[in-house]
Amino acid sequence: MDSIRIRTDANCQRANLVPELSIGLVLVFAFLFLADFAFIGDVSVKLTVYGLAAIFYTIFAVLVLKGWQTGPAYRDFGWANRVTLLRGALTVTLATLAWFPDILSEVAWPFALTGLAILLLDGVDGAIARRSGFKSDFGARFDMELDALLIVVLCIALINLDKTGLWVLALGMMRYAFIIVGRLWPVLQLPLPESFRRKTVCVWQIATLMIAILPMVSVEFAFWTLALALVLLVYSFAVDTACLVRHRRSNISQNTDSQTRSAT
Repeated sequence: MDSIRIRTDANCQRANLVPELSIGLVLVFAFLFLADFAFIGDVSVKLTVYGLAAIFYTIFAVLVLKGWQTGPAYRDFGWANRVTLLRGALTVTLATLAWFPDILSEVAWPFALTGLAILLLDGVDGAIARRSGFKSDFGARFDMELDALLIVVLCIALINLDKTGLWVLALGMMRYAFIIVGRLWPVLQLPLPESFRRKTVCVWQIATLMIAILPMVSVEFAFWTLALALVLLVYSFAVDTACLVRHRRSNISQNTDSQTRSAT
């Protein structure tokens, strides 16, 4: 009976998120309407854009519901998560437009500025979480996954604008590759401490990608700045990997020493 009650409470808590997530879908359609009003003329294209946005947002909402933690501390979605949800709605909007090169070329400036707004909001939700005391593993994961998704979206947009080649996807996919490798090499699943270097590289990635989207930026300039971003990213992941390996070896050494002292 207790297990059934726990599952029921968990389902109820997730159900309480549905109105919050529904507002996010409304925001996506509102953002697309602004682009629609200004740039999209063909009705069939409009329907395709809105339909793709609905699919993308549905996947996004399902993942949020799946990742939502349950318990007394998670009965309220919280304003920090609401700001992150706004970032999610903006990111889904960009993810939709990124697949339509003709539209994308017309909205390059608003597209890049929206990316900048998402980047600025990244600091707002964290500040709200710290001030309200409503910090959670879900909120941190929600925030981090949206950063990763935004990078992938910007990479796709650049490819569709013919600003760069498929190699730029390495910027967006490296984190996911790190996670996959971690499945095979568990040491990479150990928690990492907060790092100013890691945050700086992430901001540099996003800023470089946004700048490359702007119409006046040449293909050559985009190539070299993005190549530098990739080098910095590889360096950052190498440092984190080395840190995790050293930490693991240190723990093994300490455990071995402890067992030796106990045996003697």
